[in-house]
Amino acid sequence: MNRIALASALLIPVLALSACSSGTSTTSVTDVTAAQASSILDEPATKVIDVRTAQEFAGGHLPDAVNIDIESNTFDSRIAELPKDAKYFVYCRSGNRSGTATDRMSRAGFTSLYDLQGGIQVWANAGGQVVV
Repeated sequence: MNRIALASALLIPVLALSACSSGTSTTSVTDVTAAQASSILDEPATKVIDVRTAQEFAGGHLPDAVNIDIESNTFDSRIAELPKDAKYFVYCRSGNRSGTATDRMSRAGFTSLYDLQGGIQVWANAGGQVVV
């Protein structure tokens, strides 16, 4: 009888905790290489975010990219306007700022994030399209 009482006492809090967490969404941040990026970018629902400065963006960016500068004080408010369940492909010059951006987006509740490793530099060196 003591074993049953002990098992019940331990099981009830576990069930309560799992019931509370069943509605949370799971964030997926995937690091991608330039070679892998093309297939993700070819998917029509993928939204492309360039997190570099406006000056860097003006010098060349991926097609259909939207510039949301990670170093701007408006970054958080701008991403807050975006649908959290869409698929986002995020990049910067070398991969450092995009990592910071995807971390912040993940904490903000975005569920599908792709981070271009090596940034636009690696993308362009691999023959990826850059537009001005």
